[in-house]
Amino acid sequence: MRAVAFIGHSGAGKTALICRLIPVLLARGYRVGTVKHVGPEVEPDTPGKDTFLHREAGAERVLLYSQRLGALFWEHLGNPVEEYISRYMGDLDLAILEGFKDSAFPKIEVYRGGEPLAGRIPVLAVVTDRPARVPDGIPILPPDPELIADFIESEVLAD
Repeated sequence: MRAVAFIGHSGAGKTALICRLIPVLLARGYRVGTVKHVGPEVEPDTPGKDTFLHREAGAERVLLYSQRLGALFWEHLGNPVEEYISRYMGDLDLAILEGFKDSAFPKIEVYRGGEPLAGRIPVLAVVTDRPARVPDGIPILPPDPELIADFIESEVLAD
């Protein structure tokens, strides 16, 4: 399983780009999962609901399961995200991360404005349709999901 993180300033279009990229990768036969980084103030469960109350009571893991969807909640106590990506997405071809700019994963910056992260953070490429000053040697890709999929295939998924 391989992974690539899409990083960029808030509002740069990371989510929209990922949502356009996923169907392209699926059409090429890849099994894809995603991981979204959120701040510590975000509670992914619903306070007051049964799963939340189970966690609050001390359950180590709570699996929410319906005929259509499932979700697993747990207090990870700071274990690295790499551990969970490997455990829960290891059977997939690619994990696409949104955020995680400080991780060791290969990164692609989505740039819309402000100071580019490229140069301060190592990136494989910058995706933008605007002029951007990035260090020499960093490819600039248009926000075209087919071209980005080509890039990911050659730089991340190639053996």
